[in-house]
Order: sequence, then C-alpha cells, then structure tokens
Amino acid sequence: MTQPFHLDEQIASVKDKGFLSFRTGELPTWCPGCGYFGITDAIYKACLELGLKNEEICAVSGIGCAGRFPVFMNVYGFHTLHGRSVPVASGVKLAREDLTVFAVAGDGDALGIGGGHLPHVARRNIDITLFLFDNSIYGLTKGQSSATTLYGQKTSSHPSGNPDTPVNPVKLALAYGASFVARGFAGDPEGLKHIVKAAIVHKGFSFVHITSPCVTFDKSNFTWNNLKENHSPIDTGLHDPGNMESAMRMAEHERFKIGIIFKDEKRLSYHDNLRQMALKPK
Repeated sequence: MTQPFHLDEQIASVKDKGFLSFRTGELPTWCPGCGYFGITDAIYKACLELGLKNEEICAVSGIGCAGRFPVFMNVYGFHTLHGRSVPVASGVKLAREDLTVFAVAGDGDALGIGGGHLPHVARRNIDITLFLFDNSIYGLTKGQSSATTLYGQKTSSHPSGNPDTPVNPVKLALAYGASFVARGFAGDPEGLKHIVKAAIVHKGFSFVHITSPCVTFDKSNFTWNNLKENHSPIDTGLHDPGNMESAMRMAEHERFKIGIIFKDEKRLSYHDNLRQMALKPK
C-alpha cells in the first residue's frame, strides 16, 4: 500500500542538507512562475553561505505578496501591518542587536503606505536589511497601480493607463542617506545571492531593490522576457560604489543595472554611534 506523502516529514528529513534548513514546511502561496521563488532561494543560500543559524535571524514583513515571506523561512518572524515592516524590524534590532534582521516589503508596501519610514531608518543607519520585492503592481489585491507602476500602464485601477510618474526606489534610498544600496533581479538568483550576502554583512542600513515580474497581472511591461533582455551587471570598472555622485548617475540613467550601487563603509551604525556618544565626556 502506498504511503501518504507528508511535506513536513520530507522537509524535516533534509534539514541537514544545506539551504533547505531555512525552509519551513509551508507551501508557498505565490503564483506559478512568480519571481519571488527565486528571491527566496537567493536569501536562503546567502544565509547558509554566511554560516548564519536559524535562531540568529528575524524576518519581518508587512502586507502583500511579499508579506508571506516569514511564513516560508524557518527563522524568527513577524507578519506585521501594511507598510510597517521597517519600523518593526528596527525595533527588533534595537532590542536584540545580536540578531540579523530582515525587513521584507513589496513596492506598494514599502513605497506607498510605508514610504514615510524609509528616510528615518536610512538617516539613523540602523543595522537591518530591507529587501524590496518590486513587481511594480499590487499583486495580492488584484493588479492595481503601485508607486513603481510605469506611466501609461493599464491596470485594474487605471484601465486607460496609469497617469502617475513612478518613483525611483534606488534614487530615493540614496537621497535619504542609506549606507548600502544595491539592485538585484529575481531572474538571476545566483547573482542576487552575492548581493544579499554583501547587504547582510554591511554594518548599517542596507537597501536591496529586487525587480521581479508579476506573471498574473502584468502581461506587457515587466514580463520575464522584457526584464531578462534589459537587466545586465554593473560594469565595476566604470562605476565606483564608494562615490555618491557615481551612484546617483547609476540610479538615474541605469535603472536595469544589477549589483552594488553604493556602499559607505566608514559611517557608524546606529548602535555604534550610541556607544561612541556614551564615551564622550558629559
């Protein structure tokens, strides 16, 4: 007699086999072909290669397709309110400096209702990593225009075309003073893994903008074929990630270049800054 298949048992049986130790037994609820599978795979593998332990990580999300991320990662996690992953993740890090803390948000979550939190975590330079899953549309609520939807794109909320100019996530992060800014692509999980590793080990606020298609609600603009054709690695011989002017040019004119765009290794993180202030004479 055939034995019934139990996913939890299968996952448990391979807990000692690499990045699967970071995967829970929950089945992802994303659409088949969604780029978020590749993003999650890259984050799993980055954590493994950095030697992080499950209990040393906390993943915090808001609402939206990306909001389910903590359910699929076998670490501490919070599934919080819409747009509030950044302040909750900041609170976790301030309370538990020893934890590696991820904030996970979609484009609507992070740049719409939650857009007011980005400048403050950047200026404080709190040592968390924000992964922005950007498919340029509200996927979970059935295809409305988001903050990054292209001008003129037809959506369920703008059937005649989006009348709004999209925001530039990387340019915003740079302008607000993020000490680490990078862009990755869901269709390049191996390259994204290296970007994620660099973001995690950076001491301070790391902003990782990750482009991905929405295979259900965008059939014409940010499709797999279009994104693959347009994305290419940053030419490290021509770009200096330590130079803000060069980073701003990259953000403005090279919106499909993937890699590390800006990195300030001299700036103190929030915790280090507090410790230094405590040493000053009263």
